[in-house]
Amino acid sequence: MEGRNIILIGMMASGKTTVGGLLADRLGRALVDTDALIEHREGRTIPAIFAQDGEDHFRALEQQTAETLSHQTGLIVSCGGGLPLRPQAMAPLKESGVVFWLRRDPGATYDSGVLGDRPLAQDGRAAFLERFAQREPVYRRWADHIITDFSSPEATADAILEVLEAGNSSSSTAPT
Repeated sequence: MEGRNIILIGMMASGKTTVGGLLADRLGRALVDTDALIEHREGRTIPAIFAQDGEDHFRALEQQTAETLSHQTGLIVSCGGGLPLRPQAMAPLKESGVVFWLRRDPGATYDSGVLGDRPLAQDGRAAFLERFAQREPVYRRWADHIITDFSSPEATADAILEVLEAGNSSSSTAPT
């Protein structure tokens, strides 16, 4: 497992970057947030990319980023919420490491108020919950392990570390 990447997937605002940062600190690895990397490379925010060039352009950037990251090792990769929707983006990442789905309750995520100006979170709570329902089977498909402890970011990171320490990085899925 040492050189394999740790890939975090889940809905926007599920804690991937926060938990990824904790894991990076604890494991001495670099954290790469795909959205932040795209923003850095493009010199503009995700909302600006969506507004100026559309979602399809953003998804193409996401795919390029995923492909590049899949050729590196020892990373913690926090994926944008929609990245797993594109098999051509997710498959190379999955091959490079172990995938953890941070399955936070979508209602709790929406109600927390952390979604801000994220383009795909602007249509209200019902639309957000519907988006989760549409994405859930996709996340489940890619996940090697499902993490459901969101009592704190530290608890979520601990749950991932427990799986890693158990050496259980096969393609089995943890209970939901």
